Amino acid sequence: MILDDLPQTPIAGDATLDDLFRRNAAQRPDALALIDPPNRSTFTDTPPRRLTYGEADRVISAIAARLRELNLRADAVVALQLANTVDSVLTLMAVLRAELIAMPMPLLWRRAEILAALRRCSANALIVTGRIGATDHFDLAVNAAVETFTVRHVCGFGSHPPDGAVALDGLYTAAAADQVPAIASERTTAGRGAHLACITCDVSPAGLVAVARSDAELIAGGLAIVLESNVPQYAVVLSTIPLCSFAGLATTLVPWLLVGGTLVLHHPFDCAAFVEQCWDLPNEAVIVPGPLVSPLAAAGFLPAHDSLKTVIAAWRAPEQLRRAARWHEPTAALIDVQLFGETALIAARRAADGRPAPIPLGALHAPRGAKGGFAIGETALTGNDTLALRGPMVPRQSFPPGAQRAGIPCFAPAVDGFVDTGFACEADGESLLVRAPPTGLISFGGYRFAVGELGGIIGGLGGTLAVRPDALAGHRLTGTAANPQAIRLALRGIGANPLVVEAFATR
Repeated sequence: MILDDLPQTPIAGDATLDDLFRRNAAQRPDALALIDPPNRSTFTDTPPRRLTYGEADRVISAIAARLRELNLRADAVVALQLANTVDSVLTLMAVLRAELIAMPMPLLWRRAEILAALRRCSANALIVTGRIGATDHFDLAVNAAVETFTVRHVCGFGSHPPDGAVALDGLYTAAAADQVPAIASERTTAGRGAHLACITCDVSPAGLVAVARSDAELIAGGLAIVLESNVPQYAVVLSTIPLCSFAGLATTLVPWLLVGGTLVLHHPFDCAAFVEQCWDLPNEAVIVPGPLVSPLAAAGFLPAHDSLKTVIAAWRAPEQLRRAARWHEPTAALIDVQLFGETALIAARRAADGRPAPIPLGALHAPRGAKGGFAIGETALTGNDTLALRGPMVPRQSFPPGAQRAGIPCFAPAVDGFVDTGFACEADGESLLVRAPPTGLISFGGYRFAVGELGGIIGGLGGTLAVRPDALAGHRLTGTAANPQAIRLALRGIGANPLVVEAFATR
């Protein structure tokens, strides 16, 4: 495992994500690194791809060199909105190799959310998948660039890039880049892992929040999962979680880099394609949303065959875990990963009785119960009975710099390093149980919405919105209005999230 190569300790070194990838490429250049979804051509323009580590390394360098040719300054923010394909992995790694800052954005974001993020983070470039399903993301990107002063370049993958956009598909067959051109940078060999690498976006009751993370913080999050799950070196891992949040980076990208195996991507969620991937590939680990574990197991897809040893369940709404069904599959271990927005995660192997493990009050170690386990975090109960977390994966800086002084909603750790996640908790002896999401927020299909902001928009259009609990999605939105079609058109016109638009679908 790559862990042995990390300097100092596995969670406090100077290694970067690009360092981890380069080591894999140097050690196993001919090993299969990335596999596209088999149904890729149904939701985007190009057929599925498979790349070895050597091939992936060449494409990463080619994309990084192309980005450098755009004359982006050191540490410029590059926004990404890409389907869950090999393009997304290679592009994010290329942004990091070019010593730029990656800002992956959720796939269902439209004009309103995209503009808010681009402006908040002063993004200088935007890279997209030209078509995802029926949505023209090239069109979204070009219009967003027109409305955002700082965005100077639109790049993307797809068969019909608009005039002025930088087409990237040709870089798959471009000659190898010997060396990515150097740019002036404050990064040094010592401390590179602490440099800002990625920005992800969260939602607070006050609005959008940009959360900035270093390579070391991202590695710490993924390492917690690897240590708890014991995914073997060189494992084949199937993931349904896109790289557009801390959840995707920590559950998918970092574990893949740490074990040096094969990452199989699934664009969520196509049941037929998922079944095909489960049966046709010798997956040793599968990463799926937590609420889908029981239905997939009941249908016989988890585990599909004997090679599957680990199921990693990503719970974006951790309060749902206490109602989860027991796990009774003797051939595969289930690892619950509770995700607390963009702040941190807690990973725990299911107990022998199939029940979810409680959250310890105090120090968190990985793997749990093992002597000499690594300290990966610490929990506390606030005076408001909410969960607070601190540790090596928790971000340490607000973004943009000075946001807190300017009154901009931002991530702001306390002086002691603890961050209040806002999730309501109750203490049970030395354990904590998450019982409710943060006040003023709802989680729907992995997306967070501020109830007050959403209600104000809908009310201004003459409608009302009801929020109901949902076993799979966390919450379900149902809209009512005298003219639902008119509200749907108005919401599309302002660039609202499709999940909100579809709340007013005629049923």
